[in-house]
Amino acid sequence: MAAKTNKAYLKQPFIVSLILAIIPITNVVLGIVYRLGKGNLILAVLNLLLAPVFYVVDLVSVILNNDLKFLV
Repeated sequence: MAAKTNKAYLKQPFIVSLILAIIPITNVVLGIVYRLGKGNLILAVLNLLLAPVFYVVDLVSVILNNDLKFLV
């Protein structure tokens, strides 16, 4: 079976992105970088201010979709 392709967290394999999503500091930093890369400055600032909310949303998104789909 082929490995899952991944769009979240620097195009890393699923397990690496999942580990990065579980660690709160890397989740926040990489979430801000990802949102800035997509051109969403407002969401990047909100990610910094509302880190616990974005942490949960990003973690669920990586687990379910293998990508950051919500709040991006």
